[in-house]
Amino acid sequence: MMAVASAAAVALVPEPARVAVGLCGVLAVLLVLVTGGEAARRGRLLREERDAHAHDTACLQARLADHEALIHRFAKDILPWGFARLSRGEMLRDVMANVYDADPDLRVLPDVYREMTRVALRGADHEITMRIATERSFVSIARRVQAIVHQQAVELREMEEDHGRNPEVFDDLLRLDHGSSLIGRLADTIGVLGGGRPGRQWPLPVSLYSTLRGAMSRILDYHRIHLASICNINIKGTAVEPVIHAAAELFDNATRYSPPTTKVHVTAVEVQTGIVIEIEDAGVSLNEESRIRIEKMIEDAKNGDDAHNLGDNPRLGLAVVGRLCKQFDMEVSLRTSAYGGLRAILIVPRVMTTTEPGVGVAHGIGATGIPMPELGAVEGPKRRPKKRRPTSPKIPAGISMEDDVPEVTEWTAGGLPQRRSRVKVPLSQRWAEEAAIERAEREGRPTIWSRTRQEPEPECEMDPERRKLIERPPGMWIDDFFDGLRKGMPEDATAPELTDFTLNPTKYLHLIDDSAAPTEADDEGTVQ
Repeated sequence: MMAVASAAAVALVPEPARVAVGLCGVLAVLLVLVTGGEAARRGRLLREERDAHAHDTACLQARLADHEALIHRFAKDILPWGFARLSRGEMLRDVMANVYDADPDLRVLPDVYREMTRVALRGADHEITMRIATERSFVSIARRVQAIVHQQAVELREMEEDHGRNPEVFDDLLRLDHGSSLIGRLADTIGVLGGGRPGRQWPLPVSLYSTLRGAMSRILDYHRIHLASICNINIKGTAVEPVIHAAAELFDNATRYSPPTTKVHVTAVEVQTGIVIEIEDAGVSLNEESRIRIEKMIEDAKNGDDAHNLGDNPRLGLAVVGRLCKQFDMEVSLRTSAYGGLRAILIVPRVMTTTEPGVGVAHGIGATGIPMPELGAVEGPKRRPKKRRPTSPKIPAGISMEDDVPEVTEWTAGGLPQRRSRVKVPLSQRWAEEAAIERAEREGRPTIWSRTRQEPEPECEMDPERRKLIERPPGMWIDDFFDGLRKGMPEDATAPELTDFTLNPTKYLHLIDDSAAPTEADDEGTVQ
């Protein structure tokens, strides 16, 4: 097109200008040809670069996909598997050999991936070691407290036997036993959250009613718990403590988050799968979001991932219930109560029940399980055995729990006795007197009891006639009786002077025998 235009321009211009116009046309044609060739070359290069970019993009996307899959595998399979092995106690080098080096797909990766895996597992191993050490320290502390509480329960039982007839002392013993139970429950809570099991066990089966009474004794507001309908079933001795602890935590949660003037109703029914224990309170009902959040807390506790719930104001109750449910296959759920509050349902499996008689007792002063035997068990403090000084004998059945204090009796002007009120001796004075007596006995000094103790009188020599009567063979008194009847009669007494009784005394022995006496009377009142 440019060449035709140049030829037309040369033909139309005058002769002198044709050479110049022709040269310009040739230059223009050459310029157009060069420009077109360059444009074609650049277009070809652009297409090649575009194709190369597309290929590189596809390769990069493929590599990104492979890298993402590898990261997903590390996050979902490799690292969790390594963490699980570390949690089971394996060494870090063994975990690396079994998890990373044994996989052919991982061995072809650059060394940076192996180093990254080792660093991650090393950090996790350090955290697991610290957590296990912390949990063991918690369990050790809990076991020490449990040992002290158990020893205190034994001493409270001895104090009840020694001083239980004093109502003031008995009331104080009840308060001390209740406080000891609260401390024991807190120690059990720390031990369970530390990964341990309940530190006590009961040697004999216990009835469900006594088990729930034992759970009541471990909370502060025990008087608000109302056991409405409890089925007649017994719990195995090894399962009593978990049921007591779980029920106590649910009781405490119900009384804590409900008005103090309301009752917490507890029922227990036997079903095919075990026992269903329902705890209903009249507190604030939970909405769906709160219920889901609490159930998630329980589920986290079952999985052992409840550390984030133990902050400045930890909720230990639900976490402990979740741990116990995980260990003993129990189930717990939350529903809306008919009283407007919350209803907690605890399901005890059938394997925790027994048909043996429930002869054990889980409530009362000093009622506590024995420490569970285990390796490295912690014993209570080795204190010097106390010297028991009972203020009264053991309480027999049918004896009232009154204070054993002396009574002062006065006499009226008419000679009639007049009883005054009982003399109340302060408890502090009794303790001071007992301490003084014990100190005097320890130092060998005489006490009030040694001064009032009378020495045994020497035995006096017995009269010979009395000794003869005592050493006399049995049965001889009958012969003496008949000899006495004959005494004073002449030897040649005639028949009128001698009676049949004196001549034949053995004939009338039946009159002395009481066993042959008649015991029935006729209608007229005469004995036959």
